[in-house]
This record gives sequence, C-alpha cells and structure tokens, in this order.
Amino acid sequence: MDILRLAQWENRLRAVIRRMPVRMVVSRYSQGRLDFLAKLKEEISPIMYEPPEKMARTLWGIRFRTPLLNAAGMFKNGEGYEMVAMQGAGGYLGGTGTWNARRGNEKESVRLPFVPYRGSHAASNFLGLPNDGDTENSLRARTMGRMLNCPIGWSVMGSPDFAGEEKLQNLVRSLKLYEQAGVDFLEINESCPNTGERKLQENDLALRLRYVKEHFLDSRTLDGRMRVVPVIVKFSNDTVVEQVPMLVEMLCSRGYDGVNFGNTSTQYEKRGEMMAFEDRKLYSYFTTTFGGGVSGRPLRESSLELCARAVEFLREGGPSQEFHVVRTGGVESWKDIEESEQIGVLLNQWYTGYFHNFSEVGHRVYERMWVR
Repeated sequence: MDILRLAQWENRLRAVIRRMPVRMVVSRYSQGRLDFLAKLKEEISPIMYEPPEKMARTLWGIRFRTPLLNAAGMFKNGEGYEMVAMQGAGGYLGGTGTWNARRGNEKESVRLPFVPYRGSHAASNFLGLPNDGDTENSLRARTMGRMLNCPIGWSVMGSPDFAGEEKLQNLVRSLKLYEQAGVDFLEINESCPNTGERKLQENDLALRLRYVKEHFLDSRTLDGRMRVVPVIVKFSNDTVVEQVPMLVEMLCSRGYDGVNFGNTSTQYEKRGEMMAFEDRKLYSYFTTTFGGGVSGRPLRESSLELCARAVEFLREGGPSQEFHVVRTGGVESWKDIEESEQIGVLLNQWYTGYFHNFSEVGHRVYERMWVR
C-alpha cells in the first residue's frame, strides 16, 4: 500500500478507532505514527513541483522558495530532505537535536506517545526529544546536497540530560557542528518564562542567551572566513503576550537574528475548549495521563497574536541587524499564510497541518497551498 493510501485509510478508519478504549487508541496511534513516518522518510516524491517565483521570500540573504517549510520534529535525524524539496517546500528544518543521542519517552508501556485529534485538526505528543545526537546528525547535514535551491536549517536544544555550564557548552558545540556542516540557518528551541517563576526563569534565559552570544554568535565563522549563519530562537505559544517585547528586545540586544512563536502548548484547559466534541474524551485521557504538548489548529490564534505583537514592537524601534519573526502553530492553509503576511511575518513552519493536508492530497501538499 502506498503512503497516501495508507494515510487515507487511517482517515476512513478513525470513526472505528474512536470507539476503542482510549488507552488502546493511544497505543495504536503511537505505533502507527512510527510506522507511517518510517515509510514516509523512505519516500521519493513522485512529483517535482517548483513553486511560482512570486512565492519566494528572501530573509538574511537566504532565498526560501515559499514562505512555508516544516517545523522542528518532523525530521529528527535529517530524513526527508529530497522528498520535501521535490514537493516544493520553501526550505527544510532538521531536528530538534541534542548534543547526546536520546531514545525519547516511554510511559504506560507506550513508546513515544502520540495521538491526533482529527476532528479538531490537532494532536498531542509526549516524545521527549528522540534523536541520534548532534555529532551524527551534523555529519548527515554535511552530506546533504542542495536540491532545487531548497535551504537547510537545523533546530537544536540544550539537552535535559546535562545541567549548568556543561549543558551550555554542549549546546554551543552543537551549533558549531552544524555551522561547520554548512547549514543555512539555525534555530534554538527554548522554553519561555511563565508567570509564577517568572523572575528566576527570565534571569536563567538571559544567562543562556548571553552565553551563546559570547561563545557562538560573536564568532560565527567557517573555514576562517566570516560567515554569519542566522540564529533564531523559538519560544512557546503559551508565552504571555505582554512578555513579547521583553523577549524580542533580549534577542535583538544580544545579536540574534529572529524569533519563532512557537512551540507546542501545555495550557490544556484553554486548548481543550477548542477541541471538537468527538475528540474530548481522548484529549482528556492523553493530557491527564501523559501531559505532553498540544499542536495544530487550537494554537492558530495564539501564534498569530504573539507574532503580531513581536512585529509591532520591532516597527516601534527596530534593531540594527536584520531580524525576522517566524510563525509556527496552527498553520494549515493559504488563509493562514495570508494572515501572517498581513501582520508582517514572511516565514511560517507547519507540522500538524502538513500531515492533515498530506492525508488528502499526498505529495502535492505544497502545491495545494499556492494553486487554488
């Protein structure tokens, strides 16, 4: 069975799956996701789609063929580059990677817990950063060809298996490995300060950003030549909108090149209000049992609001360097891209929206966005 037919069969069977005990649903979907991704990552797109020239956007001197590419987490270990390049993606993002290899989470005898909420165009996952480690993946990045002028970025994160200065040292080592591998841009996956422990977390964030500035940003080189690899920082879609100016100013003043809003959500009650009735029992079970992050359509308004505030702040007094806002969360249609552009966002990332569209049109997933 080909990959599109497999995705379509899953859509047709979802009514049957929903009648199963919720624990069994999570177990089946978690294993099914792994099987589907394994097959997808072996795929070579049967089409070669080149987006219209008018869709291209240039940021930091990098030409993105469209304002849309995959979010971190879709291709943890450098898989799928040729496939998405042929599909017509604006670019490619590998990772999120960590200095050390990680197996990821297992709980309630479920390996890498995941579940989609089809009626809500959403999903939950409790993956725990599974990846082969940045040494291995930077070697893969080095050997990637540049297909169809599709730029390559990589998402990295300080590994939770380390602490203090050792964690920061390893993060910088990772950034340097990918820089030396020749990636076009880098994304640091960061947590966001929350209310309650805000002061402590803001101080910790400031220290981490300063460390990366002093040990990487200030000396971005390749083969002894100055080669400024843009570095953006990704925060949560749960960020309090009033904190956006502080976060953007913190990045600008330290020489970062952009901000991404953002990561999955842990505001379960708020996102649960946006779930379709048919998905609520499964949603309640997953978030209560596993926790994890919520992605997809319920994050649409949050990502748009946070990005709009960031752009507004930049327009009030922009930094001396080129600085861009990237949107991730709830992006699934041309309308979402239009809304991003209306507020001044030139680059978007998607994950849940990609798979929803793939289940309907297969490898024409990017073509569908621009040909209407």
